[in-house]
Amino acid sequence: MPRLALYTLAVCVLAIAAAVVSFARGSWLGVVWILIAGISSNMSWYYLRKARADRAADREARGAAG
Repeated sequence: MPRLALYTLAVCVLAIAAAVVSFARGSWLGVVWILIAGISSNMSWYYLRKARADRAADREARGAAG
């Protein structure tokens, strides 16, 4: 798994934990944490799909050259 995907996944998990704590304390600030979790989740999927596409392109280039 690419490093950036792992970092954004960690941010997503921490943001979800912060949202749960925030809502448990009765604060509406949890809504902001949910939005941050959504953005970081999308970034994680993007970096994961990008790495897979890059690997597939490398394999295709090696197959055509070899």
